[in-house]
Amino acid sequence: MKPKAESPPAPTSTPALTQISLNVLAEAEEAVADLFERVLNQPPVLYTDNETQVTTVSAFLQAPQRWTPDLERRIRLGIREIRTFGLAVGHGRLRVRRLPPTEWAQAWKRHFKPFTVGNRLLIRPSWSQRSPRRGQAVVELDPGLSFGTGHHPTTLFCLRQLVARLSPDSKLSLLDVGSGSGILAIAGAKLGYHPIVAFDIDPVAVRVARANARRNRVLHRISLSQADLSRMPAPSGAPFDVLCANLLAELLIQERHRLARWIKPHGHLLLAGILTRQYPDVQRAFAQIQFRPTAVERVKEWTSAAFSAFS
Repeated sequence: MKPKAESPPAPTSTPALTQISLNVLAEAEEAVADLFERVLNQPPVLYTDNETQVTTVSAFLQAPQRWTPDLERRIRLGIREIRTFGLAVGHGRLRVRRLPPTEWAQAWKRHFKPFTVGNRLLIRPSWSQRSPRRGQAVVELDPGLSFGTGHHPTTLFCLRQLVARLSPDSKLSLLDVGSGSGILAIAGAKLGYHPIVAFDIDPVAVRVARANARRNRVLHRISLSQADLSRMPAPSGAPFDVLCANLLAELLIQERHRLARWIKPHGHLLLAGILTRQYPDVQRAFAQIQFRPTAVERVKEWTSAAFSAFS
């Protein structure tokens, strides 16, 4: 359910890998990611450059998998088809290279740096020696099949909102829809949210989220499961004070009534993963069910917003 993974998987014991990658613009990244998964029979990983907002979609093939002329032909045909739908893929130049594990590890240590969210959170990889300030909670998250390390503007918006919604007088409950790496649920646990429920349709994402929550010693505080938003009954603990939904715009619009039922009358609905050109449609759809934006953030192609119910 997450729009993207933000970084490539961690190195394995494999001597070398074959990296198949394509740089794309934001509007085409989901379509290209689906194409890679369909042709190469494995979920790709995506890395978004925060400065250029260009996303690299990559697949990493191990033995006995091999990059064959037939696979290349099918990928190129798929790119051509994506363009017929009016999506701007970019130059469409496939890159294929052998990737030694040492190069893999060092490259992503350069990309993934620790960062803070206000004065309350420090997000850092395991190799970072950066110490938190007084009163600052720490979330440790390494690049991997993580579907969210916090650097992408949509994830960062949700993290900032979790901090902003904290109440000194009472604990707030949290529902994370499309949990990906589990970063939002883990951050919520570190900040004192309770109870916390999180789910994702992707079993790989759920396994990664469990591992991340265990590493951060908060797995016992998060109810985490695999589920399909469009078929899921009200989760245990509903309604919630805060609901994060970092999803595609079409899914947000389609499931708006369900999401609205899962938050308290004065709760906050955090919607992210929305392309800016699609945001007006999302805003109109939620206005129809009496929700209005209370905070909106636009970062290049992406728009995220906090919504609350009005009478």
